Amino acid sequence: MPLTLMQIKNSSPQEQDYWLSDEKGLRLLVKANGARYWRLKYRFRQKQKTLALGVYPDVSLKDARLARDRARLQIADGIDPGEERQKSKQALYQDGEAFSTLAKEWFEHQKGTWANGHATRLWNRLEVNSFAEFDKIRLDDITPKDVVQVIRKIEARDALDVAARTLQDVRRVFRYGVQIGRLTHNPAGDMAGVLKARPTKHRASLPREELGQFMRDVQSYHKQGRLLTQIALQLLVYTFVRPGEVYGARWKEFDLEEKLWRIPPERMKMKSGHLVPLSTQVLALLEEARPITEQYELVFPSERDRSEPISNNTLRRAIFRMGYGGETVGKSRCTPHGFRANASSILNEQGFNSDAIERQLSHIERNKVRAAYLHHAQYLDVRREMMQWWADFLGEGMQKSY
Repeated sequence: MPLTLMQIKNSSPQEQDYWLSDEKGLRLLVKANGARYWRLKYRFRQKQKTLALGVYPDVSLKDARLARDRARLQIADGIDPGEERQKSKQALYQDGEAFSTLAKEWFEHQKGTWANGHATRLWNRLEVNSFAEFDKIRLDDITPKDVVQVIRKIEARDALDVAARTLQDVRRVFRYGVQIGRLTHNPAGDMAGVLKARPTKHRASLPREELGQFMRDVQSYHKQGRLLTQIALQLLVYTFVRPGEVYGARWKEFDLEEKLWRIPPERMKMKSGHLVPLSTQVLALLEEARPITEQYELVFPSERDRSEPISNNTLRRAIFRMGYGGETVGKSRCTPHGFRANASSILNEQGFNSDAIERQLSHIERNKVRAAYLHHAQYLDVRREMMQWWADFLGEGMQKSY
C-alpha cells in the first residue's frame, strides 16, 4: 500500500529507528530522535544500494516520489543515481560551489523584497559570521553540528541577538538550496532550543501610586530644563507610544481636526502604520509646542540641528533629572518605555477591550487571520474613549495621589 500523509504526520519516534514503506523502493526512515529521512532502496549491477532523497518535511511525499521516479529512469538507462550524484557534487564543488555561493544566489533572489538598509545589514551579517566557517566544508556535507559551532562562536562574543538573526538567515539559505534541488536537506532546519537565551529584563515602570507625583513633577520640568522636553515627556505618557515615535514626530502626522496622530509604517518598529487618537490634553500640548517648532518639520527638533530630532536619551535624562533614577527617597526608578506597561496594566484593570489595548500599544497579532481583522477594525471608537479616559486619569493624579 502506498504511504499516506496522515501516516507520515502520525509517525512518532520510538526507542529504535524504524521504516515506513511507500512504493517502488521509496521508504521513510523514522529516527529515535524524531528526524525523518527519505531513502530509495534499489539494485544496480546485482548490488543492493540506498539513495538519500532528503529530509521530511523539507522534502514532501510528492517531491520524494518525483525524486524516486527520476532515479528509476536513470537506472533504466544504465546509470547509477548514487554514483551520478557524487560526480555532480564533485563537479559543483570544483566549480566553486560553497555555502557563500548559494547564499549569494539566495540573496540576489530575495533582496528586491527588502529595504536597502536591511539588505545591506543582512548580507554583512551573513558574510562576517558564517562564510569563513561554512566554506571550509563542501555544501552538501554541512551538518547540524557545523551550524551549531558557527552559532556558538557568535554567542561567545555575547552577541546573542546577532546569533539568533544569523541562524535565521542561514536556515533560509539552506531552505532555498533544498527548494531548488541543490541540497537534499536543511542542516539548520531543526534548531529549536539551540540558541542561548538572554535573561529577560523588563523596563522599569512606576508603581501606580507614584504616577500622580510624577505628572506633577513633569508639569514643572520647564523650571529646570527645556519646555519642549517637558512637552515631549507629557506626550509620551499621555499616548504611551514607543519613545522613538515621540522623538521623530512630524507636524504633518497630526490631524488636529480628526484628532488623530498617523504614524507612518517606516517610523514604526513592526513597519505597520499606527493611529493614535488624541485626547483634549494632547491637543493642548500640541498647541503649546506649535509656536516653538511649527516652522520645522519635526515637532521636537534638536537644539544643535533643527533637521534632526532630539536625542534618544533626552527623555531618559529628564526623568533621571527629576529624581526617578532610583536614588531619590520616595521615588522609584522608571524609563521612557515603562509608561507603556503602566497604561497596559491600568487600562486592562479598568476593563477596556483587551484587543483595543493591544492595538493601541501597536503590538502585532501573530495569528495572520486575526491580525488582518484587528488591522482593519482598528477599534477606533473604543480607543478614542480609552485614550481620553487615560488622559483624564493622569490629570486627576496631578491633583491627588492615586
